[in-house]
Amino acid sequence: MLSITVEPCTFALFGALGDLAVRKLFPALYQLDRAGLLHAETRIIALAREPGTPEEHLAYIDKSLRRFVPEAQLETEHVERFQARLSYLHVDFLKGEDYVALAEAVGDAPTMIAYFATPASVYGAICENLALVGLTDRTRAVLEKPIGHDLASSRRVNDAVAQFLPETRIYRIDHYLGKDTVQNLIALRFANSLFETQWNQNHISHVEITVAEKVGIEGRWGYFDQAGQLRDMIQNHLLQLLCLIAMDPPSDLSADSIRDEKVKVLKALAPFTPERLATQVVRGQYIAGYSDGKPVPGYLEEENSNTQSDTETFVAIRADIRNWRWSGVPFYLRTGKRMPQKLSQIVIHFKEPPHYIFAPEQRLQISNRLIIRLQPDEGISLQVMTKDQGLDKGMQLRSNPLQLSFSDAYRSARVPDAYERLLLEVMRGNQNLFVRKDEIEYAWQWCDQLIAGWKKAGDAPKPYPAGSWGPMSSIALITRDGRSWYGDM
Repeated sequence: MLSITVEPCTFALFGALGDLAVRKLFPALYQLDRAGLLHAETRIIALAREPGTPEEHLAYIDKSLRRFVPEAQLETEHVERFQARLSYLHVDFLKGEDYVALAEAVGDAPTMIAYFATPASVYGAICENLALVGLTDRTRAVLEKPIGHDLASSRRVNDAVAQFLPETRIYRIDHYLGKDTVQNLIALRFANSLFETQWNQNHISHVEITVAEKVGIEGRWGYFDQAGQLRDMIQNHLLQLLCLIAMDPPSDLSADSIRDEKVKVLKALAPFTPERLATQVVRGQYIAGYSDGKPVPGYLEEENSNTQSDTETFVAIRADIRNWRWSGVPFYLRTGKRMPQKLSQIVIHFKEPPHYIFAPEQRLQISNRLIIRLQPDEGISLQVMTKDQGLDKGMQLRSNPLQLSFSDAYRSARVPDAYERLLLEVMRGNQNLFVRKDEIEYAWQWCDQLIAGWKKAGDAPKPYPAGSWGPMSSIALITRDGRSWYGDM
């Protein structure tokens, strides 16, 4: 059992009966409690506006916990302790009078964490009502994405929250930043001179960032068709990964030092002219195909779909960063639904040696690659060239991986879910893994120009069969530069 590392708090979860809460947040809180990382006096208040008795809703939360936490980790003593922390309040988030009961439940707790697992449109109203009952002075607010659907709406949401809370107590969450492998990007780069001295345009040819989803929209048509893959994935997850790969060394590991460097990357992203938009950006929409050998419907054939929708389910982009470190180094971003496999990885392609001394026919296989896999199997692999074994091989080369698999290296330890780490950091008051307001705004500014360019050009998404790696034009996007997507089969 680990020692207590956080102070007592009251964790108020708004939207406690929603999918995110029952699938991710309650299991994450349970695992923190199970590991001894919640203070004995910490309380959890589930807040929702659905009809029903508290007993019914608490029973539903308990049932969901048993569904989403492995049975072997549901020890009776830990479940009972977690249940004892938990209470339920019926609250209409827009009615100030409903918050009086919340203030009474919080009592004199020194800190309240307000997690907004709700639509962003009510973030401001929740903060206003918390202020009415005197809770904002001790509140840390966690804001779930998406924060707006463009720069203007993002500013409205952030400004509404900022009327009641300072930036130092606002935690904008991107669950990718809680993954161990993502955090290891900072350690990998800045704790190893082997990499950091090579981390520039002199030694790196290009970078790929792929986040592929095997599933379709999973019943989220209403939300997804308004958002699309660019807003849903590029604007937050992929741009955050790009920033961690491309940023300069921070002066220290404080939250603002790290975020200052990420903002510099976002500000340096090259804008898209109409010519670049036509050749360096691809948007697609899946049509009927096969997943795991079984037929699956196209996007326009999904339940409750709008058959005239031109929302993209796939995006591929060549991004360029206009600074000294990355001049001439393309970053290829790719994300889509109904891909052949679930995969999130970053591939750093290093340049070839300046003078080649081996057999000419072997030259095509010469390439050192650093592969950072975020899911499904977290780990890091460095592809290096070595001589093949055998008396008859001469100087025949082969590519071999120097590999670190987190699941193999830490067999005895359970790999924590990203939300566990992020919730723990909120309790610690540490903003390192959270996104600052100006990061959100620069990311939206870059994405807004793409959306405006598509609209102006009347660019319809290219069709691609479910179970494929996207439209053929996404392959052309990278082969036009004499390269190919790593690992596509």
